[in-house]
This record gives sequence, C-alpha cells and structure tokens, in this order.
Amino acid sequence: MFAGGVSKKEFLSIENAVSGHIAHLASDEFMGRRPGTDGERLTLDYMVRQLAAYGLESGTNDPANPWLAPVTLISNTPIEGRVELKVGRKRFVLPEGDAAAFTTRRRSLVDGGEVIFVGWDADNVADDLVKGRVVLMVSTRGRNRDRRDNIFEKGASAVISVVGNREDLEDVRQFSGGERLLLPSEERDVLNAYVTEAAIADALGKSRWDKLVAASESDDFEPQLLKVLATVEASSAQREVVSHNLIGRLPGRIPQSGEVLLLAHWDHFGTCGAEADADRLCNGAADNASGVAVMLELARRLAEHGPYDRDVYVLGTTAEEWGLLGAKAFVEDPPMPLDSIVAAFNFDTVAIAPVGAPVGFVGEGRTPLDGVIAEVMSEMGRTLGSRVLAEQYLQRQDSWVLLQRDVPAVALSNAFGDEGALNPYLKTRYHRASDEIAGIELGGAVEDLLLHERIVRRLANLATYPATGE
Repeated sequence: MFAGGVSKKEFLSIENAVSGHIAHLASDEFMGRRPGTDGERLTLDYMVRQLAAYGLESGTNDPANPWLAPVTLISNTPIEGRVELKVGRKRFVLPEGDAAAFTTRRRSLVDGGEVIFVGWDADNVADDLVKGRVVLMVSTRGRNRDRRDNIFEKGASAVISVVGNREDLEDVRQFSGGERLLLPSEERDVLNAYVTEAAIADALGKSRWDKLVAASESDDFEPQLLKVLATVEASSAQREVVSHNLIGRLPGRIPQSGEVLLLAHWDHFGTCGAEADADRLCNGAADNASGVAVMLELARRLAEHGPYDRDVYVLGTTAEEWGLLGAKAFVEDPPMPLDSIVAAFNFDTVAIAPVGAPVGFVGEGRTPLDGVIAEVMSEMGRTLGSRVLAEQYLQRQDSWVLLQRDVPAVALSNAFGDEGALNPYLKTRYHRASDEIAGIELGGAVEDLLLHERIVRRLANLATYPATGE
C-alpha cells in the first residue's frame, strides 16, 4: 500500500481531485474570494455544485435559504487618524509617517487621556489600572490582536502600540488600512493607534523611553502611569455587507443520533500588498482554497461509502480572515443543537507539508476525541508533531469558536506539525499575493484527508462511537 493506506493510483487520483478544486478556487477568476463580492458568489456556486453532485443536500434547515445561510457584516474602511502626545507643556503632533490610528466606529476620539505604559505583556494588568486610560504597549508581532482585545475588555479608552520603524508601520497600514469586516454584535468603540519607536522616543526623550523598555523586560515590572496625555482620533466609512456560510448535509440513517461536522473557511482577502506591487491579487491557494478542496474531496469519498448512522455536515465559513466571523455567526444560529455535534474537524492551510510529515493536533487534550484520534493515527502509522507549535494556532482558526461553545472541535494537519514546513510558507506566502497554486504541496494534504476519512467514518457510526462517546 502507498501513503495513507491506499494504492499509489488512488493516492494520485485524490491528489488530482484536490489540485483541481484548488485550481478553480484560487484562480484569478475567483478574484481572491473576498466576502460580499462576485468572488464570493463564484466560490459558493462552485462549492454547492460539487456537493450536490456528490449527493449532499442543503443543511441550512431553512427552506428560504437553501445551502447558504446569510451572515450580515459591517464593512469598515479607515478614512483618517491622528495621534498627539502632551508631555509636560510640550505638545507633539506625530507626523503621518510615524503614526496611524484606526477605529471600528464612524468616528472615535480620546482627548487628553492619561497614558499608562504596560510594556510587552498586558495580560495580567489589573482592570482598574487600565480602565478609562490610553494604554501604551510595545508591539509583539503575532500576539498584538489578542493583547489589544484583552486590554479593551478591561476598559481601556485606546491602545497605542509601539512598532519598530516606519517600515513596520507601513506593514500595519497595509493590513489595517483597508476595508475591515466585523459582526454587528461585535461592533464597539475600539480605537487602535500605532507609532514608531523613534516618534515615541522623541516625545518622551530617548533616555526615558529606553529605561521604560528595559524596566518592562524585568520579571517584577509594574505598569507605569506616565505624566503624558494622549489625544487619539480616527474616522472610517461604514456599510452593511451580506455574506454567507455554506451548509451542506449528508443525511444519516438514524435520526437524532448526533452529527459530525467538517468545516473550512472559503474566504480570502481579494487584493493585498502595496498599491505599487505588480501582482496584488491574493489568490489564497494554501489559505484556504486547499482546506476547502480537501473538505470537498473528503465529502465526496464519505458520500460514496455512506450513508452512516449520523449526519455528516459540511460547513464553509465566511470572513474567517477578519476574526472567525462566519464561525461565530454559525454558533449563534446553528441548524442543529450544538450539543448534538459529536465531533468537528477544521481544515485550514493544509497544502504545505510533504508526505510523511508529523500531524499537528490543534486542540489536543481539550475534547473526548483524543483516544479515537490516537488510535487511528497509530493504525495509519502517523506521528504527532510539536504540541507547542500546534497550540500556537488554537485560537487562530475556526474550531476555537466551536470549542468555546463546548463542541468537540479539533484541527489535524501536518501543516502545523513541523516548523520546517510551516515557517517558509509564513515568511514568503502567508497573506501575500504569492500564495498561488504553483507553490502548494499536496502530499501531506492527501495523507491528512485519508486520516480524517477513517476517523469520521468511525465517529459517524454508533457501533464504533456510541452516543455517549464511550
């Protein structure tokens, strides 16, 4: 037998099918699959056609909206922003090249707010120190969104993140300066500003800034209330966008015996990169045309050998790239009781690792699924990758939203099992126009598909996975 326990011919057939889906979804015709655009319509039409041909039916449980569950989003496009600091009697208006500010509202203003410096880690700062104040923190790439969310939960009026230089600030503008999407339920007054280290050092004095940063690196650092007042203002244009989650269903034999859920986000950014770039179309071949492609081919194979005792649902989520929004909308209005889902498997950015790469188990130790997963992995000769690496992606993908609602949800992918495969992708293609089909690696993706197929078939039958999960 070849990799994954199938013949080489079958393995290559699966690989060709997955490659074909990616070629469609990541083609220029689909325009980067941005929610609320013609790219969304083309993407969802393609997915529905494929699933219907495999024998699945609509899973929305809503005759008025077959296959596609509407998700209302708020589009927010920045217009302008400014940052001023008053240090003693001096007022520093930070130049545009050294500062940027963004809001989730049409206009937000903090005028003369007290500034508290929290250093590198704001997670353990007391609420009463933050509430109503402008929080100044040192930017940490990859962790900033979670840190800022935590700070705003504590009641901060604004957050100023200090980035390294103007190049870093331009990266922020590229990421935050375009259209952003959010759910109406999450709309709140969030005012984020970014300033360069040179600008903050000029305002506070370089020696004083260096001492603050040095102090923040010590284990006994305490947040410091500065004798500084900040004015942060930003405005944006807003409009409503109606997007959609796709929900398909492979009916089971035994009603009310629970469901197995497969999910992958279909969306990407449309365009990205600097306006001067020759290629600005973000095709999103790995992220996440590959996840959708694997999910579609898995659905085909499951339907071919079904039905099973339990229903198998297929969920294509929208707006994952803007904060897991489609998954959040799904759990607020699911077509089935969430507590009846016996297992959920997320497919995201799967086509970057070769055959034989270890499996990243995102969500290990958090659900009753560990035993079944370990058993099937052993049968197939698969090995686990770095748990530390996999854990870094727990809150950055859709299964996290389900876990938060006590749904047993995991992501199994060799893409997150080995830094040797993941890091080059993150450095050169992640959220870039260079994420095209020419750069994908399908060997590991097909192995992961076959692993999921065996796990799902086991979980979808009562004889091999009773309703109690025992």
